[in-house]
Amino acid sequence: MSSHNFHRMGRPARVLLCTLLIVLALGGCGGGVDSGGTGAPRSASASGPITGFGSVIVNGVHFDYSSASITDAEGTVHSSGDLKLGMTTTINGSGFVMDANGARSTATNFVFGSAILGPIDSLSTNSLVVLGQTVDVKPITVFEVGLSGGLAALSVNDFVEVYALFNASIGHYIATRIECKSGVLAYRLRGMVSNLNTGDKSFNMGPDKISYAGVPAGDALTALANGRFAQVQLQTAPVGGVWIAIRLRDGVGPLENRDDARIEGLISDFTSGTQFSVDGVSVDASRANVAGSVALGLGIRVAVEGTASSGVLVASQVQSKTETDVENEGFEL
Repeated sequence: MSSHNFHRMGRPARVLLCTLLIVLALGGCGGGVDSGGTGAPRSASASGPITGFGSVIVNGVHFDYSSASITDAEGTVHSSGDLKLGMTTTINGSGFVMDANGARSTATNFVFGSAILGPIDSLSTNSLVVLGQTVDVKPITVFEVGLSGGLAALSVNDFVEVYALFNASIGHYIATRIECKSGVLAYRLRGMVSNLNTGDKSFNMGPDKISYAGVPAGDALTALANGRFAQVQLQTAPVGGVWIAIRLRDGVGPLENRDDARIEGLISDFTSGTQFSVDGVSVDASRANVAGSVALGLGIRVAVEGTASSGVLVASQVQSKTETDVENEGFEL
């Protein structure tokens, strides 16, 4: 348009035209990004057992892990070949993108960690006791390749590493993966604190009494409390029936703000159908669509989707699952 024709227009028309041109210019500069116009990339996290490979699959999300950092709960660096079916892990990455196969993300970092590392106390048909903790074995439990006979391939006093979900309703662990270990220099246990005694610096995890009197002050939890998950490294022999802790850390990592967040696990604390925790992570389900064939409650397995804000997973979807549901989902390879 020539400047002559522009100035012949009335003032309201000139204002409208200028406004339209500004909007078009902003659109051409990328103002309509997925992040709500801020230009910041979307972020995501997922926690739960690994249920497939090709990409790594956790909570139904396919993660490209080709450029991700991979560490265990102790901070030791690992390679992608160390990731196995049934390992419990937390993954951070880019915001989820939906396609014909479901949600996808590019992972930036993986942290995997087991629940128990120690010798087998006893064995039965569908369970084992390790460090005094009862571990239930389900049809979906993965045994490492060398344990092709499952529980039948194990013996009392064998050292095992157990990846598991903790069932607070019965105090048992539900094994997702079991591996044999050798050369174990310290035992490890992740569980829920009870009978906390800050006077003599002791607490229980299940039947085990643990003393943290010798743990360096900087290594202890900032807010050790009953009902809180902790991870403790133990000397290999109890003293007077009490296990001696040499390291003590939070059993639940910080939940950072994420545009997309998913967790699959067992409800570890239950106030109501709109307020509960999953594996120690607080969930606000007040605006969530709740589905599934079993009512929510302590010890029920759920898959939760939503956003993470201020340390809380604000759920948009909560799906309860029975053992049969989990078995039918199986693994994807």
